[in-house]
Amino acid sequence: MIIDDREPPPSKSQRKREALGLQSLADELIRLSPSQLESVPLDDALRDGVVSGRSLTRGAYRRQVRFLGRLLGDTDSAPIRRAVDAFHGASHEDKARIKRLERWRDRLMEEGDRAVAELLEEFPDADAQQLRQLLRNARKEREAGRPPRNLRLLFRFLREL
Repeated sequence: MIIDDREPPPSKSQRKREALGLQSLADELIRLSPSQLESVPLDDALRDGVVSGRSLTRGAYRRQVRFLGRLLGDTDSAPIRRAVDAFHGASHEDKARIKRLERWRDRLMEEGDRAVAELLEEFPDADAQQLRQLLRNARKEREAGRPPRNLRLLFRFLREL
């Protein structure tokens, strides 16, 4: 009796999802500015296809996107995806960092001095006086119902840490 250890081939639905993902990547590549496109690691055929796709009309554009999707399927598209995501600021590390900063900002607004002490302990180089002033002004704005200008400044302060 022979046991087959190979994985079964991907289903038709899985192949379609992958093809649509590659077409979506091709569409994003076409929409990049020329300066952004220069920093994306593409071979010559892909680069030429992306550049020519910019001047096409609807039907021809869709055909070009499908063609570029097939070309992307023949290459390693992971570095290309990372480069495109970097332009959109969509990397997972960036999103996690922003969420962490938002949590700090919310804690500072809610907990006050205890959160300030923890923040200064974690970031000893932070300007404590500026932090407290931004926090005080942000609370006053919130109580007065004014736009959150100082809250944004507080977030920017945290981001620079």
